[in-house]
Amino acid sequence: MSDEISAEFHIGQIVKHQKFGYRGVIFDVDPIFSSSNEWYQAMAKSKPPKDKPWYHVLVHGSTQTTYVAERHLASDNEDAPVSHPLIDQFFSEFKNGQYVLDVVRN
Repeated sequence: MSDEISAEFHIGQIVKHQKFGYRGVIFDVDPIFSSSNEWYQAMAKSKPPKDKPWYHVLVHGSTQTTYVAERHLASDNEDAPVSHPLIDQFFSEFKNGQYVLDVVRN
């Protein structure tokens, strides 16, 4: 039996937060929660599981990034790019409804 955790979403995928409704693009994935207990207590009010994947997301139309538990995300079907000032720091292009990781810089 494998202990490997499988992430539902991937880097470059556009997602939507199910509770707050914002769109964004995933720029990193942690297989399990990797922030501090203080952050979890202050920010993760619904107490999502720490032993499932968490995602770093560039928020569309904002300068913010978020750290979101997998259970709060859904695939976004708009097929439209995300507007964020850090997009070019991580991705080389938007193609077929998702972003392509810039392997030269990452």
